[in-house]
Amino acid sequence: MSLDVLDVVDWFDANARDLAWRAPGTTGWGVLVSEIMLQQTPVARVEPIWLDWLARWPVPSALAAVSQGEVVRAWGKLGYPRRALRLHAAAGVLAAEHGDVVPSDVDTLLALPGIGAYTARAVAAFGYGKRCPVVDTNVRRVVARAVHGAGDAGPPSTTRDLADVDKLLPADDATAARASAALMELGAVVCTARSPRCAVCPVVASCAWQRAGRPAYDGPVKAVQRFAGTDRQVRGLLLDVLRDTSEPASRARLDVVWHDAGQRDRCLDSLLVDGLVEQTTAGLFALPGEH
Repeated sequence: MSLDVLDVVDWFDANARDLAWRAPGTTGWGVLVSEIMLQQTPVARVEPIWLDWLARWPVPSALAAVSQGEVVRAWGKLGYPRRALRLHAAAGVLAAEHGDVVPSDVDTLLALPGIGAYTARAVAAFGYGKRCPVVDTNVRRVVARAVHGAGDAGPPSTTRDLADVDKLLPADDATAARASAALMELGAVVCTARSPRCAVCPVVASCAWQRAGRPAYDGPVKAVQRFAGTDRQVRGLLLDVLRDTSEPASRARLDVVWHDAGQRDRCLDSLLVDGLVEQTTAGLFALPGEH
């Protein structure tokens, strides 16, 4: 037996979370913003910021017209703030070269600054109802369990993973796009990594992992990412100082946020290199374009 994706679609139709970017009328731009914000960031943290962004910048040209500093400030505590700069750069290209409209073609999307294969496919499927496999960690886990009988997916393989999902998708665009969203949702809320809710799974009867007795995963262990004490934390603390002021900040104001001078200096240097912070001629520090 194999996974019948139409059973997952039926379940999704009845149980999908009411997320802002799934509302009818959401544009390709709205989907693109959501997908970039959702990278490595939980839905609950993204939704209020996404709503704010779309209210302030409903089209790419609106975002492109503001400074990088304003964009970084509005990004808030979503983390990985370089995503904000990439989105700002993409908005500029969309405004100048695409009539302020996000393209629906995967190859055209891939040509935009900072848009990778996953994001391009997600926009095509979720923004424009195209048939193209969209594979994230959740989808890989569903396929590993329901189709292959493994406890988890193991290391990714783009070619294999896309081929696995492509086999599951119906032929027509609309149903295939719905199926892509449904598989992702199933992995996010039911077929979870640590505590899968098999009793409410729409494909439990045909799930290969279930039929095999739910064997434990015995492949390579994924490293757990820590946050406390990392450069990511220190970079965030430094950016918080600059977000909370409209004036450039002195080195002394930045120095108080972290006790380890070597790590603090390294993180400040990396922010300067990444273009997330700029230094003024007077030796002060500010968000890009805000001095």
